[in-house]
Amino acid sequence: MDCCSENNESCCKVESVLTIDERGQMVLPKDIREKANIRAGDKLALVSFYHGTDVTCFALMKVDEINSMVKQILGPMIKETIR
Repeated sequence: MDCCSENNESCCKVESVLTIDERGQMVLPKDIREKANIRAGDKLALVSFYHGTDVTCFALMKVDEINSMVKQILGPMIKETIR
């Protein structure tokens, strides 16, 4: 099934094309930042996906969201281990 079919709410698509400058920096366009609720000062984690040794995809995730996921997953395990 295509990830972007009409029946599937989640979807992968090209949102924007970014250019890397000579310093290795890029700009995330304002409309994308607004859609993702990304504000000045927010911390983002760059997650790499590999196929063998080749990087095939990058994803940006808000650090605060990663922290809450880690707490949800590891928190109960750590509490159980400490007991």
